[in-house]
Amino acid sequence: MPLKLKPIYIFIIALLFTTRAHAQQTSFVSDINYPFLEKLIATAKKNYPEVKSRQSQVNAAKAVYNSAVFSWLDGLTASYIYSPQTSINISQPTIFKGYQISLSLNLGHLFSRPGVIRQTKEIYKAAEFQQAEYMLSLEAQVKRYYFSYLAAQAELRLRANAVIDAESAVKQLKYAFQKGETTFQIYNEQLTTLYSQNAFKVQAELSTFTAKTNLEELLGTKLEDVK
Repeated sequence: MPLKLKPIYIFIIALLFTTRAHAQQTSFVSDINYPFLEKLIATAKKNYPEVKSRQSQVNAAKAVYNSAVFSWLDGLTASYIYSPQTSINISQPTIFKGYQISLSLNLGHLFSRPGVIRQTKEIYKAAEFQQAEYMLSLEAQVKRYYFSYLAAQAELRLRANAVIDAESAVKQLKYAFQKGETTFQIYNEQLTTLYSQNAFKVQAELSTFTAKTNLEELLGTKLEDVK
C-alpha cells in the first residue's frame, strides 16, 4: 500500500506557504525615499561627465557671443602720421605739422555685425536649451534606475523568502519521509522546488547588482557614498 502524507503535514505545509505568501504581498513603493532620490539626482548632475561636457559647450557658445557683441570696433582702424615741424615735403606738402591721427571705418564689417551677433546669440541659446533638455533626461534616467533598483531589491526579498519556505518544507518532508509518513516522490518534488527557488534567487541577485551598477554609473560614485 503506497505511503501518503498525513493530513496534519499537509495542513502545516499549506499554512506555511499561505502565511509567507500573505507576508510577501508588498510593494517597493513604500521603499521610495524621495529626499534621497533628490540627492541622487543632484549627485548625478554634479559628477556625470556628459553634464560637464554640456556646460563646456554652453560656455564656449557664450564666449563666442560675447566676442561678437564687442566686435563692433573691429572695423575701425586708427593710424597716425608724424610730420616734423622743421621738415618740408616738396612732393607732398602738408598743412599740419606734428602728429596727425586718421580713422578709417569698414562699412561692410559694420553692417554685418548685427547678423553675426544674432547668429551667435541663437547658438548660445540653443546650447542652453540642449543643456536643459539633457538635465531633464538625466533626472528621469536617475529616477528610472532608482526605481528599478528598488524593484530588484523587492524581488530579491521575495525570492529569498521563497527559498526559506522551500527549505522549511524540505525539512518537514524529510522528517516525514524518514518516519515513513510520506513518499520519496513528494519529498523529491519539494527538493526540486527548493533548487528552482535558489536559481530564481540567483537571478534576482544579478538583477539587483545590475540595477545598482546602472544607477552608480550615472552618479559617478558608489550608492553608499551618497549621504
